[in-house]
Amino acid sequence: MSAFWLFILVLALSATGFVLGRARAMKDAGGDIRRLHSLPSYYGSNVMLSTLIPGLFVLVAWLIMQPIILQTQIAAMIPDTAFEDAGGLNLILSDVRRVALGLDAAVSQGVISVQDMRALSSGDDVRGLLGSVGVAVGSQISAFVLDAARAYRSQSDVAHWLMTALTLGVSFIGFVLALKATSRTARARNKVETVVRTLLLAAASLAVLTTVGIVFSLLFNTIEFFKLYPASEFFFGTTWAPSFGGGSELGVLPLFWGTFYISIIALLVAVPIGLFAAIYLSEYAGPKTRAFAKPLLEVLAGIPTIVYGLFALLTVGPMLVSLFGDGGMLGVDWMAGGRAVITAGLVMGVMLIPFVSSLSDDIINAVPQAMRDGSLGLGATPSETIKQVVLPAALPGIVGAILLAASRAIGETMIVVLGAGAAAQLDMNPFAAMTTVTTRIVSQLTGDADFSSPEALVAFALGMTLFVITLGLNVIALVIVRKYREQYD
Repeated sequence: MSAFWLFILVLALSATGFVLGRARAMKDAGGDIRRLHSLPSYYGSNVMLSTLIPGLFVLVAWLIMQPIILQTQIAAMIPDTAFEDAGGLNLILSDVRRVALGLDAAVSQGVISVQDMRALSSGDDVRGLLGSVGVAVGSQISAFVLDAARAYRSQSDVAHWLMTALTLGVSFIGFVLALKATSRTARARNKVETVVRTLLLAAASLAVLTTVGIVFSLLFNTIEFFKLYPASEFFFGTTWAPSFGGGSELGVLPLFWGTFYISIIALLVAVPIGLFAAIYLSEYAGPKTRAFAKPLLEVLAGIPTIVYGLFALLTVGPMLVSLFGDGGMLGVDWMAGGRAVITAGLVMGVMLIPFVSSLSDDIINAVPQAMRDGSLGLGATPSETIKQVVLPAALPGIVGAILLAASRAIGETMIVVLGAGAAAQLDMNPFAAMTTVTTRIVSQLTGDADFSSPEALVAFALGMTLFVITLGLNVIALVIVRKYREQYD
């Protein structure tokens, strides 16, 4: 039975538990709800949660651990002479899983019987058999790969049956025990609220632990990188030239310059337009105009970044070349090609407008109306009230909105790939092609590079450095926000 249908069965059993638990409590109370300690729904929820949570816990834990255990067992069947390093072993294990998948498909489609499948040898046309069921294998299947695939298939079948039996068994035990303990005096509400509180705590902890895991993953791989490459050359080098043949120069300064240069241009576009739009929508626009304009403005946030990238590549870039390129309308020769800092910055700025405008609009609307009324009552005009009262009061939140937009700009990839080019250089010319940290992270982790080499590990060092810089910006913004908040407490 697949994990999906097993999950559906557990859900059905828990739903049944809800109905029976509620009915049992009412029956024990003689149909009088006043004799119950808790509301009837709490008794049903107690049985439902007692059935659902243990079953889902076993199911999820099994799905996480099963591939790890199977891979360890199958790896022990691969002779040491068949691979040179961990990368070679992973490729062989990938072939084993693919062959096992093909054998499963062949048996299920009736192309071959189970007995014939067990009798296959490396001398048979196994590749042709797998190809007939739509599974392509790139190399000749050796005897140990075929044996490992058969073992993997057999152990997977056993593991699935054990998973089904254990998950349903645990759920059924929880169902029976909770239903048996259901009575009119049982403190069902206390139990349900404790479980819900624990689930909420687990959800909050999961977010924190995920962040910690990401940080430690970056940190450990960054340490490994600096064991292979000098930190001084990484942080202060002005040349970015990774070479998988040796002799790499991995100076990060050109990448961070391109990142911040493009982000600054984007913020110069997004912050004024977004802030002015927020002021208009919150202070000047009527209800009908606001109801129409704000959703339309926020549609920009829902456009995929790849669409923005194509817009930069196919529309904005050629348009800027026609203005600033050789033979352009302005008669200057500043821009050699459509991919440039200014192209990516302008398009990214358009993408960031809803981040600034929507958040700033909510923050400005949160300023107490009494402050506006007091200013207007003292004789100030609406524009003076906005400039001298509303904006200073909303400034901490506006700084937060700008920070969010800046973080979004620093982490953007697709617009930069398609709009700014791939040249790592230190240049003040906004019409020159440059690249950013995020695009280099992607390029360093794609291809056939050995993940133990500096050229691959440098991606983690770039990510860790970017994380530290962003964290520093957050701390600075938090200090500014707290300083201004003290004036309006």
